[in-house]
Amino acid sequence: MAFTKAAVMMDDARTKADDKEALSQALRFNHLLWTIIQADITEPSNSLPPELKANIMSLSLFVDKQTTAVLRSRNAEEVEILITINRNLAAGLRSNPGDPVEGS
Repeated sequence: MAFTKAAVMMDDARTKADDKEALSQALRFNHLLWTIIQADITEPSNSLPPELKANIMSLSLFVDKQTTAVLRSRNAEEVEILITINRNLAAGLRSNPGDPVEGS
Protein backbone atom coordinates (compact mmCIF):
# COMPACT_ATOMS: atom_id res chain seq x y z
CA MET A 1 0.00 0.00 0.00
CA ALA A 2 2.89 2.36 0.69
CA PHE A 3 4.18 2.05 -2.89
CA THR A 4 0.71 2.83 -4.20
CA LYS A 5 0.32 5.81 -1.84
CA ALA A 6 3.68 7.23 -2.96
CA ALA A 7 2.76 6.74 -6.63
CA VAL A 8 -0.60 8.47 -6.16
CA MET A 9 1.01 11.38 -4.31
CA MET A 10 3.59 11.85 -7.06
CA ASP A 11 0.98 11.51 -9.81
CA ASP A 12 -1.23 14.10 -8.12
CA ALA A 13 1.75 16.44 -7.79
CA ARG A 14 2.56 15.95 -11.45
CA THR A 15 -0.94 17.09 -12.45
CA LYS A 16 -0.52 20.22 -10.29
CA ALA A 17 2.72 21.40 -11.87
CA ASP A 18 2.52 24.81 -10.16
CA ASP A 19 2.24 23.29 -6.67
CA LYS A 20 5.91 22.75 -5.85
CA GLU A 21 5.09 21.98 -2.21
CA ALA A 22 2.93 19.00 -3.24
CA LEU A 23 5.79 17.73 -5.38
CA SER A 24 8.26 18.16 -2.56
CA GLN A 25 6.00 16.36 -0.07
CA ALA A 26 5.40 13.48 -2.48
CA LEU A 27 9.11 13.09 -3.15
CA ARG A 28 9.94 13.23 0.56
CA PHE A 29 7.37 10.50 1.28
CA ASN A 30 8.77 8.35 -1.52
CA HIS A 31 12.33 8.92 -0.31
CA LEU A 32 11.35 7.91 3.22
CA LEU A 33 9.72 4.72 1.91
CA TRP A 34 12.83 3.75 -0.04
CA THR A 35 15.10 4.63 2.90
CA ILE A 36 13.12 2.22 5.07
CA ILE A 37 13.52 -0.48 2.42
CA GLN A 38 17.27 0.15 2.21
CA ALA A 39 17.57 -0.11 5.98
CA ASP A 40 15.57 -3.33 6.04
CA ILE A 41 17.56 -5.14 3.37
CA THR A 42 20.85 -4.28 5.06
CA GLU A 43 19.74 -5.80 8.35
CA PRO A 44 21.56 -9.07 9.11
CA SER A 45 18.24 -10.65 10.09
CA ASN A 46 16.78 -10.02 6.60
CA SER A 47 16.41 -13.46 5.03
CA LEU A 48 15.98 -12.43 1.40
CA PRO A 49 18.43 -14.07 -1.01
CA PRO A 50 21.59 -11.99 -1.54
CA GLU A 51 20.91 -11.51 -5.25
CA LEU A 52 17.44 -10.14 -4.54
CA LYS A 53 18.85 -7.81 -1.88
CA ALA A 54 21.42 -6.54 -4.37
CA ASN A 55 18.73 -5.93 -7.01
CA ILE A 56 16.55 -4.06 -4.53
CA MET A 57 19.50 -1.97 -3.40
CA SER A 58 20.39 -1.11 -7.01
CA LEU A 59 16.81 -0.05 -7.68
CA SER A 60 16.69 2.00 -4.49
CA LEU A 61 19.91 3.80 -5.42
CA PHE A 62 18.40 4.64 -8.81
CA VAL A 63 15.29 5.95 -7.04
CA ASP A 64 17.50 8.08 -4.76
CA LYS A 65 19.32 9.61 -7.73
CA GLN A 66 16.10 10.25 -9.65
CA THR A 67 14.46 11.79 -6.59
CA THR A 68 17.40 14.13 -6.09
CA ALA A 69 17.29 15.12 -9.75
CA VAL A 70 13.59 15.98 -9.57
CA LEU A 71 14.03 17.91 -6.33
CA ARG A 72 16.75 19.97 -8.01
CA SER A 73 14.88 20.59 -11.25
CA ARG A 74 11.44 20.97 -9.60
CA ASN A 75 10.05 19.56 -12.84
CA ALA A 76 7.00 17.46 -11.95
CA GLU A 77 7.05 15.68 -15.32
CA GLU A 78 10.29 13.92 -14.32
CA VAL A 79 8.52 11.84 -11.65
CA GLU A 80 7.02 9.48 -14.24
CA ILE A 81 9.73 6.84 -13.82
CA LEU A 82 9.33 6.90 -10.04
CA ILE A 83 5.57 6.51 -10.38
CA THR A 84 6.05 3.58 -12.75
CA ILE A 85 8.54 1.83 -10.45
CA ASN A 86 6.25 2.16 -7.45
CA ARG A 87 3.15 1.02 -9.33
CA ASN A 88 4.94 -2.01 -10.74
CA LEU A 89 6.28 -3.00 -7.32
CA ALA A 90 2.85 -2.53 -5.74
CA ALA A 91 1.25 -4.70 -8.41
CA GLY A 92 3.90 -7.38 -7.98
CA LEU A 93 3.48 -7.43 -4.22
CA ARG A 94 -0.31 -7.73 -4.53
CA SER A 95 -0.12 -10.74 -6.86
CA ASN A 96 0.15 -14.36 -5.84
CA PRO A 97 3.12 -16.39 -7.08
CA GLY A 98 0.79 -18.77 -8.96
CA ASP A 99 -1.13 -16.02 -10.75
CA PRO A 100 -0.60 -15.69 -14.51
CA VAL A 101 1.52 -12.73 -15.56
CA GLU A 102 -0.40 -10.03 -17.43
CA GLY A 103 0.42 -9.81 -21.11
CA SER A 104 1.60 -13.40 -21.44
